[in-house]
Amino acid sequence: MQNDSSVLKVSHLSKHFNLEAGFFAKNRKTVYAVNDVTFEIKKGSTYGIVGESGCGKTTTARLIVQLYRQNSGSIEFFDGNEVVSVEKLNRKQLKKYREKVKYIFQDPARSLNPRMTVFDVLTAGLKYSSMWKGKERARILCEKIIQEVGLSPDDLNRRPAEFSGGQRQRISIARGLIMNPELLICDEVVSALDVSIQGQIINLLQDLRKKRNLSFMFITHDLKVACYFCDMIGVMYRGVLVEEAPAASLYKDAFHPYTQLLFDGAKGTITNSNIEVKTTLEAENCCPFAYRCPKATDRCRRELPEFREIAEGHKVRCFMS
Repeated sequence: MQNDSSVLKVSHLSKHFNLEAGFFAKNRKTVYAVNDVTFEIKKGSTYGIVGESGCGKTTTARLIVQLYRQNSGSIEFFDGNEVVSVEKLNRKQLKKYREKVKYIFQDPARSLNPRMTVFDVLTAGLKYSSMWKGKERARILCEKIIQEVGLSPDDLNRRPAEFSGGQRQRISIARGLIMNPELLICDEVVSALDVSIQGQIINLLQDLRKKRNLSFMFITHDLKVACYFCDMIGVMYRGVLVEEAPAASLYKDAFHPYTQLLFDGAKGTITNSNIEVKTTLEAENCCPFAYRCPKATDRCRRELPEFREIAEGHKVRCFMS
């Protein structure tokens, strides 16, 4: 059940990476991967971040779990009545935070240790947490969760290589659930799967959300999948949110030219080789999509549009709207 309380709030988040100078690049360069990103995830809801590869969506997710440290901005996690400033957590506190915010990776074949049994995979982190009550209790918990994701208790004794891609992703989801988290970050979890299997995994996540009142951050390049699964969607381009709206509103009325291009991309390609792609090795001081947008004006190339609300809950960063 969805309510109005927040589970996570990201405010003005930015991250840049410094590149070392080399033979062909005499001066040191900076990549601006995430630039002044703000959004909020409500408890029991799903927030989707959509965009092409390299737009900054995975970097944003890794900042949330502090695999990277941001250069500026804040991340607040709402743990009951307590507000936790994630960037201020020490090592011990960060470990506890990561028990409540779990990350599910795109490729389960690489994220699951092939030498471990499924039981060992599920309990690898559990053994070092306050939830560990012994191997026998852990076995009971694992049997319950593995059935919850559509597999059999007998599968706990098998190794990941013995499963199909869709089954391995179910194991990854089970691993994410083992500590009873409040937020699951799903990073392109269906992109490598067949279309029919994608639907099964999405439906599984829907069921888990309702059953456990889970919150999700769902990262994908497929805007139509996001509109089906998510409550709220942020469209990201070159580290900047260019549009944010409830999924139903975005599907009906996509305002930003890039969002419209993503919808068109479901039918074909979204890359136009005749449109110049601006380098990412500088901070944005204009519309990030200006050099690919067929509607761009000189103003678009000179100024960064304000992220403004054009309808209830619907924001867009574009001079044309």
